[in-house]
Amino acid sequence: MIPVDDLGEPVPLPGPPRRVVSLVPSLTEAVLTDAVDPAVLVGATDYCTHPPELDVARVGGSKYPDVDRVLALAPDLVLANSEENRPEDVQRLRANGIAVWVTAAPATVLAALGSLRRLLATAWDVEPGWLVEAETLWRQREPVRATAVVPVWRRPWVVVGRDTFAGDVLLRLGVANAYADHPERYPRPPLAELRSCGADLVVLPDEPYRFTPEDGPESFPGMTPVHVSGRHLTWYGPSLVAARAALLSEIDRSLR
Repeated sequence: MIPVDDLGEPVPLPGPPRRVVSLVPSLTEAVLTDAVDPAVLVGATDYCTHPPELDVARVGGSKYPDVDRVLALAPDLVLANSEENRPEDVQRLRANGIAVWVTAAPATVLAALGSLRRLLATAWDVEPGWLVEAETLWRQREPVRATAVVPVWRRPWVVVGRDTFAGDVLLRLGVANAYADHPERYPRPPLAELRSCGADLVVLPDEPYRFTPEDGPESFPGMTPVHVSGRHLTWYGPSLVAARAALLSEIDRSLR
């Protein structure tokens, strides 16, 4: 039986993939673990920064990869995501006979880990130790003690809305998202609305927009800023093992 990806599309894999191109930074890190031979990854995006020693061909950004460069690498599997990658690029790769596994944009931490578990088990028949550890850690839920606005961009302001991985990460750490009930996953409210939404905290990641103590907090008077690693907040993979303690530390420091 031909396996299917998160979107139900068939992914013909005659055997364990030996030449993989990843178009998603978190999937790049998830594949390059001690459970999979690192030599299988032959290409990645310019934004695939982990592991730091990664040395493979670069194929541009996630949103606009150089598809010709991907095809030239002759992969037997390309990894993509329904939110980060364009359908037309996925379709072109498939039209050229390339197997593409598309992961869904996860709404929860456990859904993200479940997606990775299925990908790794289907493609390589492995269950990395970090995956089991992350699932155990993130089943825990802290009592809600604050509400936050979570910007991911400015000019215009874009914040975390409903059914997002980042929102679930924070909720499991005791921080409710002020825009969790918004009809959009990434709404663009005016700044005046953000300032008056009643949030206690403004959580400021360092990616995709690089918020800093000098760039971001000044727009939210009355809210306590919490500066966090964007990788810890939005990547799902091995980083989740360290992310829980790191994020909790920053939240606890802000709420003292």
